[in-house]
Amino acid sequence: MTLLRAHLRLSAGRKALPRTCASLASLSVRHYSSAAPAMSDTTERKPLFDKILIANRGEIACRVMHTAKRMGIKTVAVYSEADADSMHVKLADEAYLIGTAPAAESYLRADKIIDVVRRSGAQAIHPGYGFLSENAKFAETLASQGIAFIGPPGAAMRAMGSKSESKRIMQNAGVPVVPGYHGENQDAAFLKQQAEQIGYPVLIKAVLGGGGKGMRIVEKPADFEMMLDSSRREALKSFGDDNVLVEKYLTKPRHVEVQVFADKHGNAVHLFERDCSVQRRHQKIIEEAPAPDLLPEVRRLLGEKAVAAAKAVKYEGAGTVEFIMDDETQQFYFMEMNTRLQVEHPVTEMITNTDLVQWQLEVAAGNRLPKLQNEIVCTGHAFEARIYAENPENGFLPDTGRLVHLATPQPSSDVRVETGVQTGDVISVYYDPMIAKLVVRGEDRQAALRVLRKALAEYEIVGLHTNIGFLRRLAESPDFIAAKVETGFINKHLDELFPPVAQPSAESIVQAALAHVIDSSTKAALSTHGGLASPWAAIDSFRLNAFGSQTTTLAYGDHQYTAKVRVVGNGMYSVCVTSKSGDKIAEFHNVQPLWEPLPGGVGSTSAGGHLRALLNDRLCASNVVFNDKDSSITVFDQGRVAVFKVPVPQYFDDAGAASPGSVTAPMSCKIVQVMVEPGTEVEQNAPLVVLEAMKMEHVIKAPKAGKIASVYYKVGDLVEEGKNLVAFENE
Repeated sequence: MTLLRAHLRLSAGRKALPRTCASLASLSVRHYSSAAPAMSDTTERKPLFDKILIANRGEIACRVMHTAKRMGIKTVAVYSEADADSMHVKLADEAYLIGTAPAAESYLRADKIIDVVRRSGAQAIHPGYGFLSENAKFAETLASQGIAFIGPPGAAMRAMGSKSESKRIMQNAGVPVVPGYHGENQDAAFLKQQAEQIGYPVLIKAVLGGGGKGMRIVEKPADFEMMLDSSRREALKSFGDDNVLVEKYLTKPRHVEVQVFADKHGNAVHLFERDCSVQRRHQKIIEEAPAPDLLPEVRRLLGEKAVAAAKAVKYEGAGTVEFIMDDETQQFYFMEMNTRLQVEHPVTEMITNTDLVQWQLEVAAGNRLPKLQNEIVCTGHAFEARIYAENPENGFLPDTGRLVHLATPQPSSDVRVETGVQTGDVISVYYDPMIAKLVVRGEDRQAALRVLRKALAEYEIVGLHTNIGFLRRLAESPDFIAAKVETGFINKHLDELFPPVAQPSAESIVQAALAHVIDSSTKAALSTHGGLASPWAAIDSFRLNAFGSQTTTLAYGDHQYTAKVRVVGNGMYSVCVTSKSGDKIAEFHNVQPLWEPLPGGVGSTSAGGHLRALLNDRLCASNVVFNDKDSSITVFDQGRVAVFKVPVPQYFDDAGAASPGSVTAPMSCKIVQVMVEPGTEVEQNAPLVVLEAMKMEHVIKAPKAGKIASVYYKVGDLVEEGKNLVAFENE
């Protein structure tokens, strides 16, 4: 009997208790513990690098640069044509263009990146995560050319970066692994035979990499070949390797991982664990540290086994050992080791008062770990919520577009916003759809959740779909608050997380209408007079019109509202809201709006403004944002969000409508496989086209049985959202 199982048997009937964490010293956003490593008297501290190159983009490139700049280290950025105006390029001391937008022509071009190192005089490369961060050949090439790699050595990456090899190492270390095939035979028929022996459902996983890419659940034998092909294509594009493994798929697991760190002097430590169980599309969406409700012995064993794994391969730098855990018994199984800094590393920093990027720089320079195991203390509780450009109501499909409006919570000692974008930037089809990471901390889990809920309510984005509303509902879920987390959480709480759309409040309708009237009047005055002396002139010009009133029609889903705004005095109005059928919903008297325009928007006269108005007895103070792209008005009213559409003339609407019987692209994408041709007879749910967007593949299936009339695109074509992909013959 293993020590873990013996302990669990002795603990039967005893409720698991959460770890108690004391308060954490004040840690302001991007201000980390900057103390130098506590070297022993006999250890000579080695100087850090003068200049480093960050071989990445987006928020992780910015994250590394913030620490480097604080430590007096110059930074070099590389960028693709699509990222020419990006934040990481602006933050760097130097920047070099290395290729076109596709990652294969830019961020995965090791030769171009090494050439920039030579030209810039950088001494080391920080790979961030993704792209070349777990490429052993890249790390070994750098070492052979005298360029430091801020990460583990190639040998350790080969051993632990391969899911199959790392499982063998862990088995030798006495850690149980999930039943499956982890060998080198990649023949499709052989892998399918292994899947049948393991028993469905099975999980196909890319041997290299992570982030859910190249991962597919297969429920039945008939789907195996298609899922295998899809997994291999995605793995090859993401990691340059299409080898896979096949494992038994556990139906009620928790995803728990341990942050480890090791130096060149034989020291290795863990910085406690994180729970990453709540996921969609096999990708993490919210993480927390420490993991809630673990038995103390389980927590200890997780840390010990993770450190043992790092030492077994002479690991150096930051790494994460991931485990899958049975939610009922807390029996855990090794899954993989990510040989890089994880996306979710900030939650560990928040509970340990550390800067893990600084640790990476110290270790890469040859210095000892800043802290040893007995010096690392867990204090407080932290959450990280990933803000994605995606549509949760449409299967979490990623979205693309320009950030017309972006406002974040105010950073503080307990709130960090890690991002690489700003208002006006474009979330493109070429890269990951993550906009930012919202990281919060509290004295305990409940306090951290309160901070998270408040911060999410203050986050404002207009221009594309995001998961902010979904994250708010998740953070308010009673089961999530009670820490009843596991990887199937979302599917088991669909009704709660995706409730029927509630109708907007009358106050939201009035605020949208007032803002629309002010904006329309402003634009009219600008076109007539060429400018205004004051932003308040918009209200004056409206008040002086001959009719003394203006009517605005607003659509909210399938509902339509009319708001009639009428002048009743000097700068004072009444507003009557009616439904499409003419029924009065509400009426507000003596409304005196104060309007302060937001900074200039993208592609419009203004982005909107801050509206302040007393509506009956409630003082409303809202940001109201206009988006010309979809004729929408978004009202951010003190944590409440309502998105209205200004109806467009029918002839405009019809111009963009899909043809009858057609299947359209749900997002901007690239065609990677076409499975039908004109004349093909298909059954309902048969695969038609495979799309690639933001490094993920998506299968478009037939909405009905029938015969294909037209196929509009071929493999390799780029397609805009809403364009027709396939058309059926009319019945």
